[in-house]
Amino acid sequence: MASDTVTLTIETADTTDELTVPSGLLEILREQPDETDPQVVGDIAMFGLAQRIHGAVHHSQGEVDDEIAALEESTLALFEERFGASFSEMTGHDH
Repeated sequence: MASDTVTLTIETADTTDELTVPSGLLEILREQPDETDPQVVGDIAMFGLAQRIHGAVHHSQGEVDDEIAALEESTLALFEERFGASFSEMTGHDH
């Protein structure tokens, strides 16, 4: 059974990628009625990126490189700017 899909384009100055997902999935994940498909996917991307860098810094073996720690700090600041709450507040996960 085929479902309706939406394709979003992610681009930088020199490359692009497309992501196709079921439109019904975005409907389920939408938190506000006026939230657009790109906003839904952007929120999920930011959450995923914050989780990945958090894991790299706090849940990996050994010492963390200063550059990686700085990337986490920057990512979490952008996370808080986007959502109006910190990563630890939104996930209940604090160190």
